[in-house]
Amino acid sequence: MSGLAVAALVLAALNLRPGVTSLGPVLEEVRDSLSMSGTLSGVLTSIPAACFALVGSAAPLLARRYGAAGAIAAAAAVLTAGLALRPLATDAALFVALTALSLAGIAIANVLLPAVVKERFPDRVGAMTGLYSMALNAGASSAAAVTVPLTEAFGGDWRYGLGAWSVLAAMAVPPWLALARRRPPPDTGRADANAPQQAPAPVRLSRDPTAWALTAYFGLQASSAYIIIGWLPQIFRDAGLSAQSAGLLFSGTSLLGVPLSFALSAVAGKLSHQSGIAAAIGVCGLAGYAGLWADPATAPWLWAFLLGVANCSFPLALTMIGMRGRDGTAVVRLSGFVQGFGYLLSIPGPVAVGVLYDHSGGWRLPLSFILLLTLVQIAAGLLAGRNRQIG
Repeated sequence: MSGLAVAALVLAALNLRPGVTSLGPVLEEVRDSLSMSGTLSGVLTSIPAACFALVGSAAPLLARRYGAAGAIAAAAAVLTAGLALRPLATDAALFVALTALSLAGIAIANVLLPAVVKERFPDRVGAMTGLYSMALNAGASSAAAVTVPLTEAFGGDWRYGLGAWSVLAAMAVPPWLALARRRPPPDTGRADANAPQQAPAPVRLSRDPTAWALTAYFGLQASSAYIIIGWLPQIFRDAGLSAQSAGLLFSGTSLLGVPLSFALSAVAGKLSHQSGIAAAIGVCGLAGYAGLWADPATAPWLWAFLLGVANCSFPLALTMIGMRGRDGTAVVRLSGFVQGFGYLLSIPGPVAVGVLYDHSGGWRLPLSFILLLTLVQIAAGLLAGRNRQIG
């Protein structure tokens, strides 16, 4: 069963970001073809975080009814439908609606994958979280890099370039359906053999300081990631670098996460607390943003490298969700709580950066704001990384 679970996990993770990252390279063609306004294009960029927050909060309910694997199988089917139908849209509003449909499937899987790791691999939470984080980064980078060549291979029609990713999504459905038929035995007697027979009553997550610390950490790292995705190339271009160089530097931050995600999560999963790792990653973020504040063009690859390391706060947050939950059921609840509120928390950051950039006409004021957010993220990580169990 473990081989099936590993394959299902990797296939799901590969599909968690192509629906988002495949759109950017052909957005101009999509806008021209569908007569999409600038306002609606702005809505498109904000949909991922909103869907992940709002739809992801329903994941625990689906998991209780159908099991985590069954809910992910349904989510993969919804994602496949959204990605297959989106290129057929004949107007901008329908395109946005079908994008939201595909992101709804991603949102469910986002929340439930940490619970599947806890259920199926209770003694390898860190390593398996690292594996699917690595696959997630690989999927995101591949979609960003391959969508344009796919489009050109089909005569320059963006509809084929975007629609092709539905094939990858469809491949994830069968293994999750098979896994849903093989539910794991109860957590009692596996990871917690010496636990009392009577399970403790679930705590209210809204009253648990560790849950809120983990939520703040998750939200702030997501905000930083969206800032890097949305603004890092522009920062380098405003410093005098070419568009090609700025694109390569941005790609470097993403590609770096592929090997680092696995290594970091594997190490973090073997530790009883992860506060030190959270602090070290945060310091790399501070150094990278400080370098951009001082002079982006002086050592651009160094700043990109440091920010690539800082982006590894995402797999660390997922690892901590899996380790803070007492069992699979607790991880589902905690993951829904942390990701739901965390993604909501992430939305204002990139918007504020844009407002500060427009107001100041430069990057020092926005980067000062980002440095402040990073300090708060480090503080939240120190608290979230403590050896605490949430039931």
